[in-house]
Amino acid sequence: MRATKILSQLIVENSRFQVLYNKLVAPKQKKGDESGKPKKGIMDFEVLKAIILADPTTKAPEGYDIDTLSLEDMDNVKVGKYSQWLLKNFVNSPLTQEEKEYDWKSREYKNAVQRAKDLFMEDLYKTTDDLKKFDKFKQYLPQEERDINKFTVDSLFQTMDNFVIPEKFKKAQDEKTAKKSRDGFNHAGGEIVFEGPNWTMIRIEDKGQIGKDAAIYYGGFHDHENGETRWCTSSPGLSYFDSYIKNGPLYVIFPNDDKGELGGRTGLPKERYQFHFPSNQYMDRDDRSVNLVELLGGKMSELKDFFKPEFAKGLTSNTGEKVEVNYPDSAAGKFIALYGFDELFTSLPENIERLFVSNKSKENIALIVPSTITRFKNLSVLLFQNIVKELPENLGELSKLTIISLPDNKDLVSLPESIVDLEDLSFIQLKGSNPNLKIPEKLLENLDDVGNGFYYKV
Repeated sequence: MRATKILSQLIVENSRFQVLYNKLVAPKQKKGDESGKPKKGIMDFEVLKAIILADPTTKAPEGYDIDTLSLEDMDNVKVGKYSQWLLKNFVNSPLTQEEKEYDWKSREYKNAVQRAKDLFMEDLYKTTDDLKKFDKFKQYLPQEERDINKFTVDSLFQTMDNFVIPEKFKKAQDEKTAKKSRDGFNHAGGEIVFEGPNWTMIRIEDKGQIGKDAAIYYGGFHDHENGETRWCTSSPGLSYFDSYIKNGPLYVIFPNDDKGELGGRTGLPKERYQFHFPSNQYMDRDDRSVNLVELLGGKMSELKDFFKPEFAKGLTSNTGEKVEVNYPDSAAGKFIALYGFDELFTSLPENIERLFVSNKSKENIALIVPSTITRFKNLSVLLFQNIVKELPENLGELSKLTIISLPDNKDLVSLPESIVDLEDLSFIQLKGSNPNLKIPEKLLENLDDVGNGFYYKV
């Protein structure tokens, strides 16, 4: 009887992948559907495989390349004890409160669910790190926190991030972890481009192995137990470095005052940040997005001027027919917040044809559009939404303007007299703007008011 039970358990264990595959991947016949067309599983095989292999307790037979495991190969993989928890969290990837209120049949809802699942997969390597630490040290957690099923992915991270490893497991720090001078920032592939009173900054530009090694070093060899960051660019086993560096340099920033908190592998300050302007990603050591405007406007103010050209490059990438500025979320929005509206107009390319500037924040912004807007001689469409209080008197010099849209600008007092000189102007929108807005009489004579703040040329 005992032998039978053991054999039964082994059979179940060895066939566990197949059970998961049949449940989650294999097509199924729709109940009551006689068409013969099976219903698609809730995930692809590659997703199931990636999630199972992300479980640090999953065991693959020796000699197998886990990156190329086939469906048949997976039958020989011993599925780990955390795989079902991972799969449950993938299927139930969290939505925002706003997304939860969507009609579950709508395209919006389906897109939100897919985005949540994509984010889960993107951050899967981080969850693996947290599971490794949980599995190793769960005996030291409070009794009620030793059951993995009581955690979500986010709550597991919070718990393990705050967890203090018992002294007996701490490795003695050798001479490399002693406080380093600035010489410690030197590493092949990394260039010290800024040394201020409070911050030191490294730029990584090399697109080859030297650059990758530098990213791994300055990121502290990504590994939750001993590594110093959670950046995917600093993991020796991942290739995300290549996808970032091809679009532009990485900047790694360290405080000069390490406060006695040094990384166990590099001896560099634990506090550090990584910026990548082309992807608009600005991350702390835990790979959490930081508020760049607050950071450069506050404790990193000495770096503000240095980064101005990098912001300008981001603006230039929007060249062509249209430049769209969504304050404060877009790169251009961050530029305005840091350097001002005037600087935006001197940094944008002169050949733009359409310029849309919108305030998407809840704060009241009343900006004065500078006279330098006349640099854009090809401008045909101009939109300012909820953001301006004054337009320049020389606006009429933009002779190619055909459309001016000024919705929701409640602080706008008047339109400049020179606007009557725009011979090609055919449409003005003033919906939601100041009801007492002063409009040049000559302009009104040549426009039909169709109501609700819309004016068309006669």
